[in-house]
Amino acid sequence: MGALSHVTILDLTHMLSGPYSSQLLADMGANCIKVEPPGQGEGTRKLLADDENYSIDGVGAYFLTLSRNKKSVGIDLKSPQGLALFYELVKQADVVINNFGEGVPKRLGIDYDTLKQHNPRIITCSITGFGETGPDRNRAAFDLVAQGMGGGMSITGEQGAPPLRAGIPIGDLGGGLFATIGILAALNQRDQAGPGQGVGQHVDISMQDCQVSMLNYMATMYLMSGVQPPAVGNSHFVHVPYGTFKTTTRYLILACMGDGFYHKLAAMFGDPELMDPKFVTQPVRWEHRDFINQRVQSHIEKESCEYWLDQLKEHRIPAAPVNDFAHAFNDPQIQARDMVVEVPLGNGETVKQPGNPVKLSGAGPQTFTPPPTLGQHTGEILGDVLHMTHAQIEELRRAGVIA
Repeated sequence: MGALSHVTILDLTHMLSGPYSSQLLADMGANCIKVEPPGQGEGTRKLLADDENYSIDGVGAYFLTLSRNKKSVGIDLKSPQGLALFYELVKQADVVINNFGEGVPKRLGIDYDTLKQHNPRIITCSITGFGETGPDRNRAAFDLVAQGMGGGMSITGEQGAPPLRAGIPIGDLGGGLFATIGILAALNQRDQAGPGQGVGQHVDISMQDCQVSMLNYMATMYLMSGVQPPAVGNSHFVHVPYGTFKTTTRYLILACMGDGFYHKLAAMFGDPELMDPKFVTQPVRWEHRDFINQRVQSHIEKESCEYWLDQLKEHRIPAAPVNDFAHAFNDPQIQARDMVVEVPLGNGETVKQPGNPVKLSGAGPQTFTPPPTLGQHTGEILGDVLHMTHAQIEELRRAGVIA
Protein backbone atom coordinates (compact mmCIF):
# COMPACT_ATOMS: atom_id res chain seq x y z
CA MET A 1 0.00 0.00 0.00
CA GLY A 2 1.40 3.39 -1.01
CA ALA A 3 2.13 6.19 1.41
CA LEU A 4 -0.68 8.31 -0.07
CA SER A 5 -3.25 5.54 -0.58
CA HIS A 6 -5.62 7.40 1.77
CA VAL A 7 -5.60 10.49 -0.48
CA THR A 8 -7.97 11.03 -3.42
CA ILE A 9 -6.98 13.57 -6.06
CA LEU A 10 -9.19 15.05 -8.76
CA ASP A 11 -6.72 15.84 -11.54
CA LEU A 12 -7.82 18.59 -13.94
CA THR A 13 -4.34 19.16 -15.35
CA HIS A 14 -2.99 19.14 -18.90
CA MET A 15 0.36 19.35 -20.73
CA LEU A 16 3.35 18.92 -18.36
CA SER A 17 3.62 20.87 -15.09
CA GLY A 18 0.29 19.74 -13.61
CA PRO A 19 0.34 16.15 -14.88
CA TYR A 20 3.90 15.74 -13.58
CA SER A 21 2.80 16.77 -10.08
CA SER A 22 -0.20 14.42 -10.06
CA GLN A 23 1.95 11.62 -11.52
CA LEU A 24 4.41 11.90 -8.63
CA LEU A 25 1.52 11.78 -6.14
CA ALA A 26 -0.06 8.82 -7.95
CA ASP A 27 3.28 6.99 -7.96
CA MET A 28 3.28 7.34 -4.17
CA GLY A 29 -0.12 5.69 -3.94
CA ALA A 30 -2.65 8.50 -4.24
CA ASN A 31 -5.97 7.59 -5.84
CA CYS A 32 -5.65 9.96 -8.79
CA ILE A 33 -8.73 10.53 -10.95
CA LYS A 34 -8.21 12.43 -14.18
CA VAL A 35 -11.30 14.50 -14.92
CA GLU A 36 -11.29 15.04 -18.68
CA PRO A 37 -13.69 16.71 -21.12
CA PRO A 38 -15.68 14.19 -23.18
CA GLY A 39 -14.69 13.90 -26.81
CA GLN A 40 -10.96 14.60 -27.17
CA GLY A 41 -10.03 14.38 -23.50
CA GLU A 42 -7.00 16.09 -22.00
CA GLY A 43 -4.84 17.83 -24.64
CA THR A 44 -1.71 15.78 -23.92
CA ARG A 45 -3.47 12.73 -25.40
CA LYS A 46 -2.87 14.18 -28.87
CA LEU A 47 0.84 14.93 -28.50
CA LEU A 48 2.95 12.53 -30.62
CA ALA A 49 -0.09 10.27 -30.93
CA ASP A 50 0.56 9.74 -34.66
CA ASP A 51 4.34 9.49 -34.45
CA GLU A 52 5.44 5.96 -35.29
CA ASN A 53 8.55 6.26 -33.13
CA TYR A 54 6.98 7.81 -30.04
CA SER A 55 3.50 6.30 -29.77
CA ILE A 56 1.87 2.94 -29.07
CA ASP A 57 -1.63 2.26 -30.38
CA GLY A 58 -2.22 5.97 -30.89
CA VAL A 59 -0.98 7.05 -27.45
CA GLY A 60 2.08 9.31 -27.44
CA ALA A 61 5.05 9.35 -25.07
CA TYR A 62 3.75 12.40 -23.16
CA PHE A 63 0.51 10.75 -22.11
CA LEU A 64 2.11 7.33 -21.61
CA THR A 65 4.58 8.81 -19.14
CA LEU A 66 2.39 11.29 -17.28
CA SER A 67 -0.77 9.21 -16.86
CA ARG A 68 0.40 5.96 -15.31
CA ASN A 69 -1.32 5.00 -12.04
CA LYS A 70 -4.28 7.26 -12.86
CA LYS A 71 -7.95 6.66 -13.61
CA SER A 72 -9.98 8.63 -16.16
CA VAL A 73 -13.48 10.05 -15.79
CA GLY A 74 -14.99 12.02 -18.65
CA ILE A 75 -17.18 14.88 -17.39
CA ASP A 76 -18.31 18.03 -19.19
CA LEU A 77 -17.64 20.69 -16.56
CA LYS A 78 -19.22 23.34 -18.78
CA SER A 79 -22.65 21.75 -18.42
CA PRO A 80 -24.72 22.31 -15.24
CA GLN A 81 -25.20 18.57 -14.80
CA GLY A 82 -21.51 17.88 -15.26
CA LEU A 83 -20.51 20.57 -12.78
CA ALA A 84 -23.00 19.24 -10.23
CA LEU A 85 -21.51 15.77 -10.71
CA PHE A 86 -18.02 17.16 -10.17
CA TYR A 87 -19.13 18.82 -6.93
CA GLU A 88 -20.33 15.43 -5.69
CA LEU A 89 -16.88 13.99 -6.40
CA VAL A 90 -15.27 16.93 -4.58
CA LYS A 91 -17.18 15.92 -1.44
CA GLN A 92 -15.31 12.60 -1.50
CA ALA A 93 -11.90 14.01 -2.49
CA ASP A 94 -8.90 15.49 -0.71
CA VAL A 95 -7.19 17.48 -3.47
CA VAL A 96 -8.18 19.21 -6.70
CA ILE A 97 -5.26 20.24 -8.88
CA ASN A 98 -5.24 22.26 -12.11
CA ASN A 99 -2.86 24.25 -14.28
CA PHE A 100 -5.39 26.40 -16.10
CA GLY A 101 -4.68 30.05 -16.73
CA GLU A 102 -5.24 32.43 -13.83
CA GLY A 103 -8.95 33.18 -13.43
CA VAL A 104 -10.15 30.13 -15.39
CA PRO A 105 -10.99 28.01 -12.29
CA LYS A 106 -13.24 30.77 -10.96
CA ARG A 107 -15.01 31.12 -14.33
CA LEU A 108 -15.58 27.35 -14.40
CA GLY A 109 -16.79 27.31 -10.80
CA ILE A 110 -13.98 25.02 -9.61
CA ASP A 111 -11.93 27.53 -7.56
CA TYR A 112 -11.17 27.03 -3.88
CA ASP A 113 -13.79 29.47 -2.58
CA THR A 114 -16.46 27.57 -4.49
CA LEU A 115 -15.25 24.05 -3.75
CA LYS A 116 -14.79 24.58 -0.01
CA GLN A 117 -18.54 25.18 0.23
CA HIS A 118 -19.00 21.58 -0.90
CA ASN A 119 -16.11 20.18 1.14
CA PRO A 120 -14.43 22.35 3.81
CA ARG A 121 -11.51 19.89 3.92
CA ILE A 122 -10.70 20.19 0.23
CA ILE A 123 -7.23 21.32 -0.81
CA THR A 124 -6.92 22.99 -4.20
CA CYS A 125 -3.73 23.71 -6.14
CA SER A 126 -3.31 25.92 -9.18
CA ILE A 127 -0.07 26.02 -11.20
CA THR A 128 0.17 29.14 -13.35
CA GLY A 129 2.95 31.01 -15.07
CA PHE A 130 3.06 33.95 -12.66
CA GLY A 131 0.76 33.10 -9.77
CA GLU A 132 -2.62 34.48 -8.80
CA THR A 133 -1.48 37.87 -7.50
CA GLY A 134 0.66 40.68 -8.88
CA PRO A 135 0.58 42.66 -12.13
CA ASP A 136 1.53 39.69 -14.37
CA ARG A 137 -1.02 37.24 -12.99
CA ASN A 138 -2.94 37.14 -16.30
CA ARG A 139 0.17 36.74 -18.44
CA ALA A 140 0.40 33.56 -20.50
CA ALA A 141 3.40 31.30 -19.93
CA PHE A 142 4.97 28.07 -21.05
CA ASP A 143 8.24 26.44 -20.02
CA LEU A 144 10.55 28.71 -22.00
CA VAL A 145 8.79 31.84 -20.74
CA ALA A 146 9.23 30.73 -17.13
CA GLN A 147 12.90 29.89 -17.67
CA GLY A 148 13.53 33.27 -19.29
CA MET A 149 11.62 35.35 -16.75
CA GLY A 150 13.09 33.46 -13.78
CA GLY A 151 16.67 34.62 -14.41
CA GLY A 152 18.29 31.22 -14.90
CA MET A 153 18.75 31.54 -18.65
CA SER A 154 20.99 34.59 -18.13
CA ILE A 155 23.63 32.40 -16.47
CA THR A 156 23.22 29.34 -18.73
CA GLY A 157 25.61 28.85 -21.63
CA GLU A 158 29.01 30.30 -22.45
CA GLN A 159 29.98 33.88 -21.63
CA GLY A 160 29.26 36.17 -24.57
CA ALA A 161 26.98 33.62 -26.25
CA PRO A 162 23.19 33.96 -26.56
CA PRO A 163 21.18 32.87 -23.48
CA LEU A 164 20.38 29.18 -23.38
CA ARG A 165 17.46 27.31 -21.87
CA ALA A 166 18.03 24.16 -19.85
CA GLY A 167 17.85 20.98 -21.93
CA ILE A 168 15.06 19.60 -19.75
CA PRO A 169 11.88 21.69 -19.28
CA ILE A 170 12.67 22.88 -15.77
CA GLY A 171 10.10 25.68 -16.03
CA ASP A 172 7.30 23.13 -16.25
CA LEU A 173 8.90 20.44 -14.12
CA GLY A 174 9.85 22.93 -11.41
CA GLY A 175 6.23 24.03 -11.17
CA GLY A 176 5.14 20.41 -10.83
CA LEU A 177 7.70 19.66 -8.14
CA PHE A 178 6.82 22.66 -5.99
CA ALA A 179 3.11 21.95 -6.45
CA THR A 180 3.68 18.46 -5.05
CA ILE A 181 5.52 19.89 -2.05
CA GLY A 182 2.77 22.45 -1.46
CA ILE A 183 0.00 19.84 -1.67
CA LEU A 184 1.78 17.53 0.79
CA ALA A 185 2.34 20.44 3.19
CA ALA A 186 -1.33 21.45 3.00
CA LEU A 187 -2.46 17.85 3.59
CA ASN A 188 -0.16 17.60 6.60
CA GLN A 189 -1.44 20.87 8.11
CA ARG A 190 -5.06 19.85 7.57
CA ASP A 191 -4.62 16.45 9.15
CA GLN A 192 -2.70 17.75 12.16
CA ALA A 193 -6.06 18.94 13.52
CA GLY A 194 -7.20 15.32 13.77
CA PRO A 195 -9.44 13.06 11.68
CA GLY A 196 -12.26 15.03 10.11
CA GLN A 197 -11.46 18.23 11.98
CA GLY A 198 -9.00 20.18 9.86
CA VAL A 199 -9.91 22.46 6.99
CA GLY A 200 -8.33 22.70 3.59
CA GLN A 201 -6.64 25.59 1.83
CA HIS A 202 -5.47 26.75 -1.57
CA VAL A 203 -1.94 26.22 -2.92
CA ASP A 204 -0.89 28.95 -5.37
CA ILE A 205 2.14 27.95 -7.48
CA SER A 206 3.88 30.36 -9.87
CA MET A 207 6.31 28.82 -12.35
CA GLN A 208 8.32 32.05 -12.26
CA ASP A 209 8.50 31.90 -8.45
CA CYS A 210 9.85 28.35 -8.70
CA GLN A 211 12.61 29.41 -11.09
CA VAL A 212 13.62 32.31 -8.85
CA SER A 213 13.70 29.99 -5.82
CA MET A 214 16.11 27.67 -7.65
CA LEU A 215 18.57 30.53 -8.20
CA ASN A 216 19.27 29.90 -4.52
CA TYR A 217 22.67 31.10 -3.24
CA MET A 218 23.44 32.85 -6.52
CA ALA A 219 20.38 35.02 -5.95
CA THR A 220 21.65 35.91 -2.48
CA MET A 221 25.06 36.78 -3.91
CA TYR A 222 23.43 39.16 -6.39
CA LEU A 223 21.11 40.70 -3.79
CA MET A 224 24.11 41.32 -1.51
CA SER A 225 26.38 42.81 -4.16
CA GLY A 226 24.23 44.01 -7.05
CA VAL A 227 26.65 42.22 -9.40
CA GLN A 228 25.06 40.16 -12.18
CA PRO A 229 26.59 36.66 -12.21
CA PRO A 230 28.13 35.84 -15.60
CA ALA A 231 27.35 32.83 -17.73
CA VAL A 232 30.26 30.45 -17.17
CA GLY A 233 29.21 27.47 -19.25
CA ASN A 234 30.23 24.25 -17.51
CA SER A 235 32.95 25.89 -15.45
CA HIS A 236 32.74 27.35 -11.94
CA PHE A 237 33.11 30.92 -10.75
CA VAL A 238 35.58 29.87 -8.01
CA HIS A 239 37.13 26.48 -8.65
CA VAL A 240 39.67 25.45 -11.33
CA PRO A 241 39.69 23.05 -13.13
CA TYR A 242 35.95 22.48 -12.96
CA GLY A 243 34.02 21.62 -16.12
CA THR A 244 33.88 19.35 -19.13
CA PHE A 245 36.90 18.14 -21.08
CA LYS A 246 36.96 16.28 -24.40
CA THR A 247 38.44 12.77 -24.48
CA THR A 248 38.88 10.44 -27.46
CA THR A 249 35.41 9.01 -26.80
CA ARG A 250 33.06 11.37 -24.93
CA TYR A 251 33.19 14.34 -22.62
CA LEU A 252 34.53 14.00 -19.09
CA ILE A 253 33.63 16.09 -16.04
CA LEU A 254 36.33 17.18 -13.60
CA ALA A 255 35.32 18.88 -10.35
CA CYS A 256 38.43 19.92 -8.44
CA MET A 257 36.88 21.85 -5.60
CA GLY A 258 39.65 22.92 -3.25
CA ASP A 259 43.43 22.74 -3.11
CA GLY A 260 43.69 19.04 -2.32
CA PHE A 261 41.97 17.77 -5.46
CA TYR A 262 43.92 20.15 -7.68
CA HIS A 263 47.27 18.94 -6.37
CA LYS A 264 46.20 15.29 -6.77
CA LEU A 265 45.28 16.02 -10.39
CA ALA A 266 48.55 17.77 -11.16
CA ALA A 267 50.48 14.86 -9.62
CA MET A 268 48.43 12.31 -11.58
CA PHE A 269 49.38 14.02 -14.84
CA GLY A 270 52.99 14.47 -13.67
CA ASP A 271 52.86 17.90 -15.29
CA PRO A 272 55.50 20.32 -13.94
CA GLU A 273 53.55 23.27 -15.37
CA LEU A 274 50.49 22.37 -13.31
CA MET A 275 52.67 21.63 -10.27
CA ASP A 276 54.20 25.12 -10.34
CA PRO A 277 54.34 26.36 -6.70
CA LYS A 278 52.46 29.52 -7.67
CA PHE A 279 49.34 27.37 -8.16
CA VAL A 280 49.27 26.26 -4.53
CA THR A 281 46.35 28.58 -3.71
CA GLN A 282 43.00 29.11 -5.39
CA PRO A 283 43.22 32.84 -6.17
CA VAL A 284 46.26 32.36 -8.42
CA ARG A 285 44.73 29.30 -10.08
CA TRP A 286 41.60 31.30 -10.84
CA GLU A 287 43.70 34.12 -12.31
CA HIS A 288 45.38 31.59 -14.61
CA ARG A 289 42.29 29.45 -15.24
CA ASP A 290 42.56 29.56 -19.04
CA PHE A 291 46.13 28.27 -18.94
CA ILE A 292 45.25 25.52 -16.43
CA ASN A 293 42.20 24.39 -18.39
CA GLN A 294 44.22 24.24 -21.60
CA ARG A 295 46.94 22.15 -19.94
CA VAL A 296 44.36 19.78 -18.47
CA GLN A 297 42.65 19.48 -21.87
CA SER A 298 45.97 18.66 -23.54
CA HIS A 299 46.31 15.62 -21.27
CA ILE A 300 42.66 14.51 -21.28
CA GLU A 301 42.30 14.49 -25.06
CA LYS A 302 44.97 11.78 -25.44
CA GLU A 303 42.93 8.95 -23.89
CA SER A 304 39.35 7.69 -23.66
CA CYS A 305 36.78 8.79 -21.11
CA GLU A 306 36.79 5.29 -19.62
CA TYR A 307 40.58 5.35 -19.20
CA TRP A 308 40.49 8.63 -17.32
CA LEU A 309 37.57 7.54 -15.12
CA ASP A 310 39.68 4.63 -13.89
CA GLN A 311 42.69 6.88 -13.25
CA LEU A 312 40.65 9.55 -11.48
CA LYS A 313 38.87 6.98 -9.34
CA GLU A 314 42.24 5.56 -8.28
CA HIS A 315 43.40 9.05 -7.26
CA ARG A 316 40.03 9.83 -5.61
CA ILE A 317 39.39 12.91 -7.73
CA PRO A 318 35.71 13.82 -8.36
CA ALA A 319 34.91 13.02 -11.99
CA ALA A 320 32.11 11.67 -14.15
CA PRO A 321 31.24 11.03 -17.76
CA VAL A 322 28.75 13.21 -19.61
CA ASN A 323 26.15 10.56 -20.26
CA ASP A 324 23.86 10.62 -23.24
CA PHE A 325 20.47 8.90 -22.76
CA ALA A 326 21.84 5.50 -23.74
CA HIS A 327 24.66 5.64 -21.19
CA ALA A 328 22.39 7.11 -18.49
CA PHE A 329 19.70 4.44 -18.75
CA ASN A 330 22.27 1.63 -18.96
CA ASP A 331 24.15 2.91 -15.93
CA PRO A 332 24.23 0.08 -13.33
CA GLN A 333 23.47 2.58 -10.57
CA ILE A 334 20.36 3.85 -12.36
CA GLN A 335 19.16 0.31 -12.94
CA ALA A 336 19.91 -0.74 -9.37
CA ARG A 337 17.78 2.21 -8.16
CA ASP A 338 14.80 1.12 -10.31
CA MET A 339 14.95 4.31 -12.33
CA VAL A 340 13.93 2.40 -15.46
CA VAL A 341 10.56 0.73 -14.94
CA GLU A 342 8.20 -1.35 -17.05
CA VAL A 343 4.70 0.12 -17.16
CA PRO A 344 1.93 -2.18 -18.45
CA LEU A 345 -0.34 -1.09 -21.27
CA GLY A 346 -3.92 -2.04 -21.95
CA ASN A 347 -2.91 -4.18 -24.94
CA GLY A 348 -0.77 -6.51 -22.83
CA GLU A 349 2.51 -4.88 -23.83
CA THR A 350 4.74 -2.77 -21.59
CA VAL A 351 6.63 0.47 -22.07
CA LYS A 352 9.82 1.51 -20.32
CA GLN A 353 9.72 4.83 -18.46
CA PRO A 354 11.75 6.72 -15.83
CA GLY A 355 11.05 5.45 -12.33
CA ASN A 356 10.05 7.41 -9.25
CA PRO A 357 13.07 8.97 -7.49
CA VAL A 358 11.31 9.01 -4.09
CA LYS A 359 12.29 5.81 -2.28
CA LEU A 360 10.28 5.14 0.89
CA SER A 361 11.48 2.26 3.06
CA GLY A 362 7.95 1.39 4.14
CA ALA A 363 6.34 1.51 0.73
CA GLY A 364 7.25 -1.95 -0.58
CA PRO A 365 7.76 -2.82 -4.26
CA GLN A 366 6.18 -0.33 -6.64
CA THR A 367 3.59 -1.42 -9.16
CA PHE A 368 2.08 0.54 -12.03
CA THR A 369 -1.28 0.65 -13.74
CA PRO A 370 -1.65 1.51 -17.44
CA PRO A 371 -2.41 5.02 -18.64
CA PRO A 372 -6.22 5.08 -18.90
CA THR A 373 -8.29 5.41 -22.03
CA LEU A 374 -10.59 8.44 -22.07
CA GLY A 375 -13.41 7.92 -19.57
CA GLN A 376 -12.32 4.35 -18.89
CA HIS A 377 -13.28 4.54 -15.22
CA THR A 378 -16.33 6.80 -15.43
CA GLY A 379 -18.83 4.08 -14.61
CA GLU A 380 -16.61 2.60 -11.90
CA ILE A 381 -16.04 5.93 -10.13
CA LEU A 382 -19.65 7.11 -10.34
CA GLY A 383 -20.89 3.75 -9.14
CA ASP A 384 -18.35 3.03 -6.38
CA VAL A 385 -17.78 6.57 -5.12
CA LEU A 386 -21.14 8.26 -5.71
CA HIS A 387 -23.26 5.08 -5.54
CA MET A 388 -25.06 5.91 -8.77
CA THR A 389 -27.08 3.20 -10.51
CA HIS A 390 -26.34 1.88 -13.99
CA ALA A 391 -29.49 3.57 -15.26
CA GLN A 392 -28.45 6.95 -13.85
CA ILE A 393 -24.99 6.63 -15.42
CA GLU A 394 -26.44 5.68 -18.81
CA GLU A 395 -28.79 8.65 -18.71
CA LEU A 396 -25.84 11.01 -18.16
CA ARG A 397 -23.94 9.30 -20.96
CA ARG A 398 -26.81 9.68 -23.42
CA ALA A 399 -27.07 13.38 -22.50
CA GLY A 400 -23.36 13.87 -23.29
CA VAL A 401 -22.55 14.91 -19.72
CA ILE A 402 -20.05 12.08 -19.28
CA ALA A 403 -17.77 10.08 -21.57
